[in-house]
Amino acid sequence: MKTLLKLEEIAMFLFCIFLFSKLNFAWWWFPALLLLPDIGMIGYVVNQKVGAFTYNFTHHRLIATIIAFYAITYGYDGWKLIAIILFAHISFDRMLGYGLKYNDHFQNTHLGTIEKKEQ
Repeated sequence: MKTLLKLEEIAMFLFCIFLFSKLNFAWWWFPALLLLPDIGMIGYVVNQKVGAFTYNFTHHRLIATIIAFYAITYGYDGWKLIAIILFAHISFDRMLGYGLKYNDHFQNTHLGTIEKKEQ
């Protein structure tokens, strides 16, 4: 099942690249902005609870969907870009096993526990 979920996220990520190609932005905007939603991790400077909230806010598909509806309704390409980047980033993170965070620890996600690699 894990493989199937990763394939689904890969497909979503590739779809985001396709949608981005339909916008009138230079190609370098996509990789330049792809990691920007990780700004939500800044909440972890305060504590675990705030960090989980800010991370989940910038990594939740409902937020990306609301932005996408707004972008489609009003036809503004800047908002379309934001929505596409959010969806792409979320899919990229979930391909790597990073899900929405629980309040207790950064490694505890809705996809399971993120394993720390031994060095």
